[in-house]
Amino acid sequence: MTTRCPCGLGDPYDTCCGPFHQGRRKAPTAEALMRSRFSAFALGHEDYLLATWHPSTRPASVDLDPDQRWTHLEVLSRTGGTPFQTTGTVEFRAHYRWQGQRDVLHENSRFVREDGAWLYLSPAESRSD
Repeated sequence: MTTRCPCGLGDPYDTCCGPFHQGRRKAPTAEALMRSRFSAFALGHEDYLLATWHPSTRPASVDLDPDQRWTHLEVLSRTGGTPFQTTGTVEFRAHYRWQGQRDVLHENSRFVREDGAWLYLSPAESRSD
């Protein structure tokens, strides 16, 4: 049985975000990195989250809450972030359940590409819907 990737594209995990999480490929766009980071949150890949976080804003650790279950992702818009650019933003809604309650993280994330790798920089804005 093939497991679908949590990122929302509908592709099998092994050919979608799996290669990014395993270090076999780098995300080619800011959106691909954002989707792979959502999948990392959903699957508990704390090391990947830290590795794809820009050093200037990266926390010392990521402690994922076992009571929080990321359920699905909606990409709302994007600016820049192509393989030929060095900056980009991705606005999204990340849906989750925490202690039985549904909630949404709405963020417009900023990304930068350094040495050929996209990195999460910071939220441009965020709010709960």
